[in-house]
Amino acid sequence: MYVGRFAPSPTGPLHFGSLVAAVASYCEAKANQGQWLVRMEDLDKPREMIGAADDILHTLVAFGFQWDDEVVYQSQRTSLYQEAFEQLQRKGLIYPCSCSRKEIADSANNGIEGLVYPGACRNGMLQLRSQHAWRVKVTDEMISFNDAIQGHQSQLLSRDIGDFVLKRADGLFAYQLAVVVDDASQHITHILRGADLLNSTPRQIYLQQLLGFNKLDYAHIPLVVNESGDKLSKQNLAQPIKKEHAPQLIFDALVFLGQNPPLSIKQSTLSEIWEWAITNWQLSKISHKPSINI
Repeated sequence: MYVGRFAPSPTGPLHFGSLVAAVASYCEAKANQGQWLVRMEDLDKPREMIGAADDILHTLVAFGFQWDDEVVYQSQRTSLYQEAFEQLQRKGLIYPCSCSRKEIADSANNGIEGLVYPGACRNGMLQLRSQHAWRVKVTDEMISFNDAIQGHQSQLLSRDIGDFVLKRADGLFAYQLAVVVDDASQHITHILRGADLLNSTPRQIYLQQLLGFNKLDYAHIPLVVNESGDKLSKQNLAQPIKKEHAPQLIFDALVFLGQNPPLSIKQSTLSEIWEWAITNWQLSKISHKPSINI
């Protein structure tokens, strides 16, 4: 069975960019007679906005979304992350790292997402500090996958990313480990999300391989960006979506996703709009661009 998911971070209310991702993942799952799950990625408590998780869920309900199992909260799943962490530790695949950001910057090259960690602590921590992160050792093997929207993707982790963090110096598990463990434990088969996470996918595939998890199917939709080319986000003060505008906003999301909904459904009920969207959904109509200006 097709099992997809929507995984918002409760750092603020949903905005149009979040809605587009939710609509796409929901329609793709339902068009394939599959399940659609909701996961609250609330692992980074310092960034969480009080009440945002409940507000997101209430907004999804008001917009007509229906998830097929109970909502999962990452903050309640640290034992699963610890189990995976210890599995990698027993295999000698991770190591402690005490390097500061400045120390890394002084000796690192630029990669596709910032500085590439140069492996300074691979053979033992250079500085014995009480607080340290844990990194996973990467190899020189090319990680490749075929994205259903963005096409063939390849990444050499040793060159493009370097040994990446799985557990932060503050004790919190990193997103890359948590999302891989969650997807496996929830039996996710397909991931449809924003193109801002395209570069993270090889890291997640690599961890899936190390932990013995199944490889998933991926599709990354274009990001919604503003006139300055910045991704719509809570950090950029993107406006929250309003429940009273739900039919119009879902229509707008379908337009953004290239589905060409008829103008006549703008006056329809939510259930009628969803019925049209799922019945007529075609992933192939989505633009291959990494971002689209609205």
